Formats: sequence, structure tokens, C-alpha cells
Amino acid sequence: MEFIHKLKEIKTKFDKINEQLSDPENLSDQEKLIKLSKERSSLEEIVEAYNSYMSVTKNISENEEIVNSSDDEELIEMANAELEELETKKENLEEKIKVLLIPKDPNDDKDVIMEIRAGTGGDEAGLFAGDLFRMYSRYVEIKGWKQELIDVNDSGQGGIKEAVFSISGQGAYGELKFESGVHRVQRVPATEASGRVHTSAASVVVMPEAEDVQIDVDPNELRIDVYRAGGAGGQNVNKVETAIRITHIPTGMVVQCQDERSQLKNRQKAMKVLKARLYDLKLQEHNKEIAATRKSMVKSGDRSDKIRTYNFPQNRVTDHRIGVTLYNLSEIIEGKLDDLIEKLIIADRTEKLKVEQE
Repeated sequence: MEFIHKLKEIKTKFDKINEQLSDPENLSDQEKLIKLSKERSSLEEIVEAYNSYMSVTKNISENEEIVNSSDDEELIEMANAELEELETKKENLEEKIKVLLIPKDPNDDKDVIMEIRAGTGGDEAGLFAGDLFRMYSRYVEIKGWKQELIDVNDSGQGGIKEAVFSISGQGAYGELKFESGVHRVQRVPATEASGRVHTSAASVVVMPEAEDVQIDVDPNELRIDVYRAGGAGGQNVNKVETAIRITHIPTGMVVQCQDERSQLKNRQKAMKVLKARLYDLKLQEHNKEIAATRKSMVKSGDRSDKIRTYNFPQNRVTDHRIGVTLYNLSEIIEGKLDDLIEKLIIADRTEKLKVEQE
């Protein structure tokens, strides 16, 4: 098979990384160790598949030899029965390897900047945006990742107008990137006396965190305003100007952060968001170029696309991109998103595999 040569190269690279990780000379270089560990982790699944594939092909050869050279009919029958199982296993592994060999999105292992905004639907949209924020916060807890709030604008009654936060964890962007788009909710609002089901919406934007080498921001193109952070009053209002608002003049992007009591920390967080937005703008332009060539099944370049509906009366979640409906909304809204995210990842890989084979 043509992919065997490529797999051997990956296995050689994997073994070399293992040697470097156990080399005493590298133990003092934490940055290098982290980089090597991430690289090893990204290759582990495909190396395991390769080892299984080589083991299966070896067993097939051994059983074929028994069938062709043995005089023992019972042994030949057993070998033939095992060959059927082994051939099926080999075919399944080949399909799995083809998917694993699809070029990986270089951003998949990056941390994430996430933004949630209430859309149409008044107070109910704000409450739904708050529900989405809690859903992703619980998902982060389940995954053992780290979440850091950058900016939040409450709408009252437990809802939010907008929330901006970062998520750190291995493979965070790879798992969350398909969450970008318009999320729609159908339910009876707490304020609705007649029991009518209302429809409202919130938008979600997921951006990979940009590294300094990827995004170069000219300080001369920034306007930085310092102001006093707002709050609920009393002890919660800063008496000094620590909140930061950064305006990127060429694009008109405005980022603000008032979560920290330190002006420096707020500035660092705001710059992190600005760089992520500028990097994401580049990605969106690139995705639109790809979309002009082929329509993506899962990830659209258009952030205004309605991607998912949460129907509370029927405990139903429908992802419109892949046509999947699940009847466990009560679990999903509590952060149990693994099943849905896995289906989106598989759909994306399947589509990419088709393109590779065309």
C-alpha cells in the first residue's frame, strides 16, 4: 500500500522524539520538552494504528502460509476462519489510517479565545447566552482544561449580553472550532405567562490564540483608552482606572478588558483577544477562498450561519450542518458535549477524505 512508506516515516519520527524526551541533555529545557511532548502526542494515535496494521498483516501472512503448506485439514479450516476476521480488521485499519493521514489543521492544538453574544430575542436571548456560557464552562471542567474570563457584560436575570474568555487545554481549538455560528433556542421563557414557546438566538465565535510570530501588531495602529471598571456598585467598583479599551485603527476592532484589578494584566488580556481576532480574520479569508472551491460540510466561513437548535420542550438538539438530532438536551446543556463534538469531527474528516480521494 502506498501509505506504508509514509507510516514508516512517521514511526521513525516518533521513535526519534522518544529518544529526545529521554535524553538527559534535554531535561533542563522545559520549552523544548513541552514542544516534543505535544508532537509525540499528535503522532501517538497513528503510530498505534500502524503497529496494529503491521501485526495484522504479519498474522495474515502466517495464516496464508499454513493454508498453502499444511496437510492438516482442521488446522487449515481454523486458519481460513481466522483469515476472514483478519482481513476485515485490516480493511478497517486501512480506513482509519487514511483518515489519520489527512493533513491536520495546524491550529487544532492551540488554546482558544471564545466570545458569546446574545442575539435576537430580548431578555430570553441574554438568558440563553448565559446558558451557553455555563455549558462551555462545564465542558471545560469535564475536560480538565483551564478557563479565564476576559470580559463579561451582564444583561440581568442571570443572562449576559456578551462574554469573552480564554480556554487552555490540549486540543482545545480542534474540539471547539465547530461551535462557531448562530445557536438558536426554542423554549417557554420564565416571563411568559401564556406558556408560548419563543425562539431566540445567541452567536458563538471560537478563535485560536495567536502567537506573536503569526500576528504582528503595529503599536502606532492602536488607540488605548484607560477607564474605571464598572460593576454592581459598592465594593465591586474600582476606584482607580484599571479597565482597558484597545481600538485597532485599520480594522476598527475594539477590545476591552476590566476583569483584573491590574491595568497591566487587563492590557495583556485585551491584546491577546485582539491578536486572536486579527488572526481569525486571516483564517476566515482563507476559509472563504477554500469555500469558493468546495462547499465545506461542517465549517463555514460565514459566522452568521445558523448551526444548531436547542428545543427544550422536546429535550432535543439538532445540528443543522450534519443533520444530527440528539434527545439529550438536558445533558448537553450541562456540558456533556463529547458525543456531539465527536460527530462533527468525524463528519469533517470524512469530507476531507473524500476531497483527498478526488
